[in-house]
Amino acid sequence: MKPRACVVVYPGSNCDRDAYHALEINGFEPSYVGLDDKLDDYELIILPGGFSYGDYLRPGAVAAREKIAFEIAKAAERGKLIMGICNGFQILIEMGLLKGALLQNSSGKFICKWVDLIVENNDTPFTNAFEKGEKIRIPIAHGFGRYVKIDDVNVVLRYVKDVNGSDERIAGVLNESGNVFGLMPHPERAVEELIGGEDGKKVFQSILNYLKR
Repeated sequence: MKPRACVVVYPGSNCDRDAYHALEINGFEPSYVGLDDKLDDYELIILPGGFSYGDYLRPGAVAAREKIAFEIAKAAERGKLIMGICNGFQILIEMGLLKGALLQNSSGKFICKWVDLIVENNDTPFTNAFEKGEKIRIPIAHGFGRYVKIDDVNVVLRYVKDVNGSDERIAGVLNESGNVFGLMPHPERAVEELIGGEDGKKVFQSILNYLKR
């Protein structure tokens, strides 16, 4: 039986279909969920990229106060796997499920390009299919992706070169319990050679490995 996964769709999400497709071709049974839905039936919850609520106030700030945020927090407490990609990462930080802050890129510009990353930690549900120290290539697309480290944090991914001014070139972090992962790069956009590369597939394969262990 395929693990059930869901993609939370907010007003302004624009990577929900990409995430759904990545799940579908990598062995999951995906569903979309709305702001009033329950999350009890899912083993993996993805908060996708986009511009939820137009990034008003701060990116992710309004979405973090929606009704679905209570369901996400409850799922995190129960140990369900949660992955926030780009705007989803911003939402998780606004909810307090991940440490740190995501501010405007040091250049003041929106950055959209493929970047090189280093897998800093492969002992996670999200990166176990990689080798520690493995270099991978995944695209980014954000204006507010500069990670500010506020406390000790479990770094999972780093940029090889500074792309947005993030402290210590941090690109992705994990919560202390190891079940909530936030990253600015878009693994769902790197699952087929046809669209530029498939290093992102290993993120979904890692989750599958973990759920089927």
